[in-house]
Amino acid sequence: QGIVYPAGNCSGPPYVAAPFTIPDQSDSMLYLAFSEYFFQTSSFAYYTAGAFNITIAEEVIKSGKLFYLFFFFFLQTCSYFNISTEIFGSIIPEVAKYSVTPYPVMLKLMATEIPIISLEQDSFTVEIQGSMEVFAVLPDSTPQSLFTMNIAANTSIALNIFDQKLMGSLCLNR
Repeated sequence: QGIVYPAGNCSGPPYVAAPFTIPDQSDSMLYLAFSEYFFQTSSFAYYTAGAFNITIAEEVIKSGKLFYLFFFFFLQTCSYFNISTEIFGSIIPEVAKYSVTPYPVMLKLMATEIPIISLEQDSFTVEIQGSMEVFAVLPDSTPQSLFTMNIAANTSIALNIFDQKLMGSLCLNR
């Protein structure tokens, strides 16, 4: 079993390692096994380091600096549609009342609790709670808060090897 510590902080995580066994097989030269404890301590280390706090702005999207797999589709959508207060105004009428002139939008996504990772038969589940704050970026580059929304997601991820390729399927449970 492995443990992941936050950089510069080697104090113990708030988890206890549970024993686990690896099935006895002898038809391959190498076997890899990861315990739930490994994933829990990784989640704790990333949360403590602020890795789940992301700011998405137009210049960040265009520069390609974001490489978070989980947000890839969302980032591509932001880039494709050039999200602005005008787009949000068509979805949320209060934004349209507040912002008559279309301004670029900046999003701040942050985890509010340590994400919980659970291993299951043939898949694993990630539960994450967070918030998203949406800002209009005014002409003088000042961010003006438009609204904040709380987010709770429970996602199952199943990994399979098919045709010597690692394939995954993602299911949003709630």
